Amino acid sequence: MKIFLHRWLDIVFLQLSIVILSFTGILAKKASAVAFLSKDFNIYYGLEILVIGLYAILWQQIIKKFELSVAYSNKGTLIIWTFIWAVLFFQETITVNNILGAVLVIAGIVLVFKDAK
Repeated sequence: MKIFLHRWLDIVFLQLSIVILSFTGILAKKASAVAFLSKDFNIYYGLEILVIGLYAILWQQIIKKFELSVAYSNKGTLIIWTFIWAVLFFQETITVNNILGAVLVIAGIVLVFKDAK
């Protein structure tokens, strides 16, 4: 039971890091909506670099816990977070094709994860 719980905590940590990485998309989109090199642009851009740096540190910890192929395949869940942020922050529309594509990505992740140690 302890090993099972530990593994689930590792998976949550992995997904949390991907959520953090997904914030770069929000910041990049916000930066693209303002004048280049304006104060707001520089703030969004600086925050984006900060988030990417934080993610890089987290990623180093993740690849200690997972095989690289398993950890990297889980980056596919980034598409789900991108859809969520697109709807919440930018009122964009998600299509049936978007959803079908995301389902295929998740199915692939499940298949890779199923054989992971």
